Amino acid sequence: MKKLAVRVARWSAGHPWRAIAGWFLFVALCLGAGISVGTNAAVAEDFGVGEAGRAELMAIDGGLQQRPTERVLITAKSGAGPMDAAAADAAARDVANRMKALPEVLSVAEPVRSADGRMLRVDVTMKGTELLGKEHVDPLQAQTAKVQAAHPGLRVAETGGPSISEDVQGQRGDDLSRTEMIALPITLLTLLVVFRSAAMATVPLLIALSSIAAAVGLAMLASHVFPDAGVGTNVILLIGLAVGVDYALFYLKREREERARSGGRLGTRAVVDIAAATSGHAVVVSGLAVAASSATLYLADDVIFSSIATGAIVVTLVSVVASLTVLPALLVKLGVRAERREARRAERAAQAGKTLAPRKQPRSGAGRITGAMLRGTSRRPATTLVVAVLGMLVLAAPITGLKLTDIGRENYDRSLPAMADWHRANDAFPELKSMHQVVVRADPGRAAEVAGALRDLEQRAKNDPLLAGKAELRTSPDARISMLEIRDPHFVSADAAHTSLDRIRHDYVPATVGKLSGVDYAVTGDVARFADYPEHQKQKLPLILGTLLLVTFAMTVWAFRSVVLGLIGVLLNLLSAGAALGLLVLVFQGGWAEGLLDFDSIGSIGSRIPLFLFVILFGLSMDYQVFVISRIREAALRGVSPRQAVLDGIGSSAGVVTSAAFVMVTVFASFIGLHLIEMKQLGFGLAVAVLLDAFVIRILVLPAMLLLLGNRTWWPSREMRRAQEHHTTAMARPVEKVG
Repeated sequence: MKKLAVRVARWSAGHPWRAIAGWFLFVALCLGAGISVGTNAAVAEDFGVGEAGRAELMAIDGGLQQRPTERVLITAKSGAGPMDAAAADAAARDVANRMKALPEVLSVAEPVRSADGRMLRVDVTMKGTELLGKEHVDPLQAQTAKVQAAHPGLRVAETGGPSISEDVQGQRGDDLSRTEMIALPITLLTLLVVFRSAAMATVPLLIALSSIAAAVGLAMLASHVFPDAGVGTNVILLIGLAVGVDYALFYLKREREERARSGGRLGTRAVVDIAAATSGHAVVVSGLAVAASSATLYLADDVIFSSIATGAIVVTLVSVVASLTVLPALLVKLGVRAERREARRAERAAQAGKTLAPRKQPRSGAGRITGAMLRGTSRRPATTLVVAVLGMLVLAAPITGLKLTDIGRENYDRSLPAMADWHRANDAFPELKSMHQVVVRADPGRAAEVAGALRDLEQRAKNDPLLAGKAELRTSPDARISMLEIRDPHFVSADAAHTSLDRIRHDYVPATVGKLSGVDYAVTGDVARFADYPEHQKQKLPLILGTLLLVTFAMTVWAFRSVVLGLIGVLLNLLSAGAALGLLVLVFQGGWAEGLLDFDSIGSIGSRIPLFLFVILFGLSMDYQVFVISRIREAALRGVSPRQAVLDGIGSSAGVVTSAAFVMVTVFASFIGLHLIEMKQLGFGLAVAVLLDAFVIRILVLPAMLLLLGNRTWWPSREMRRAQEHHTTAMARPVEKVG
């Protein structure tokens, strides 16, 4: 692996313009291929999990799947108070006539008046799938606006799943643009502080942004194998900026360090060779570790996590390729330019008869704060280890109260126009808040028998005070599939909604449909989907976490030939991820810092967050782990004592790890400003995890453990044992006297 990295870097350094042109041609080809093929978006069948997913597949088989539905709401001009009934009826007829003429519309229901008579509702069912409704809702909204203009004495508004999805998607796009406007300047400023050179500071950003562009195109191609759930691009931006800048930063810092160490005796290409053999190799190992960790998400058997895994893997591997190809070429061009500038400077000084003052060398090693922390660790490693680990365990303690739920629509931002009207509709028509669907598949000849059982179930549901007392029975044209829709006057996140779901699944269905032999049945609906998804994640979490630990262990052992380091890597990653998740529970589930972070606690953590947090953090932690351990290993192989190797390795890598962590934290923390609560939780969790990993784990816990272990750290590495034995023998060999 190291030889490959050096060979590729050496070719790029020897042919810089070819490497640079080749890279940007590669980016253009990736984007072009992706755009020409397009994205294969996931369909409704891809999203189903658990019993709810099984029921939805049966409903789709019978043509009874959920359709995108818009609701036109007609009220008094003020939005409250009594309205003119005749004027409202005329507006409802206008809505129906206009909507029926649209090719996007499948059907228009009869107007429904609220119990207090203050709202009239017209339901419009669209053609196509529920997921694609937002792409075709604009013509409906245009007609609603025309009805409003034609009836100025009333308030005519539209809401529904498609309108809400369109508003949320637009808000997410605006939020992400704003985060980029924050993250990119701060990242550039950080790099300027690190390198004190505008040219050098722009290189990591150039590498990251071009890698993201190439990854977006490749992800489009990959979506035809792993359908895109709509989150792939977000993941590519999130991970791509973090690892792209980090990998370039590791490489650049090593190149500058070797250039300073040589005092000008080594040429640019020689310095790039050394950087490739050291940091270049570490980048390859880190990238493979991130990709391998991300791949465990495929085990979730969930289209959303498959999209996340694909995006993370593609952008990480592309970033590695960029670091091995175009980065060395850029370094050579910048290095040659710097050498020429220095030569001209020396020539001008000689002509003026002046002595040329040496350039100030870039600072290496730990900064003031990290240096002080490291000195404390080196003096009392055992005490440092105990205190730091106990502190991390205290932070992780809130995990014991972790509550996972899906994020219900009622938690979306109420400032969105469609969401404000959605809440108005739910207040006027409580039965719209959620729905249970009992789906039955049987031979067509038993349709009447199935209908009888479902009517019995409907009667039981109507007598249940937790339910709305409204239900509708639908049957497929071929009479194979029957579905009973039962309205629930509670939001999907309410305890009452889950209690009613339990009654339907465990009491009403077994007592009615369950008594029919030879039929297949399942319960889905808004509440069932909300309940089944977190359960599905909980079931998959042990498998994925176990595989993740195994992958982390195997990658570390492969990289450093040390079982001990493999175990250390697993334990430290668990410690930092656990502490970050504990803080996440404390802040978001417990409601701490609601005002500071601008959110309303939903009393739970998004069901996707822990799994995503563990997998991505384990991969990104390997960046720091590989980079730091590589520097320690280099020192140990040179024969430096185990203690000094730890101090030298961590001291020399502390600055770049701190800078890289600051960049990552900036990228992740920018997501805290997003409106979606799940994105806030994700950004907070990752930002905190990186902070803890970079400062507590890498500066306190890891060096303390390695100092206490000494040479046992490298067991059973033969290469390290031979290096240490050779050094011991050389030190013990008596010095021959001369004369």
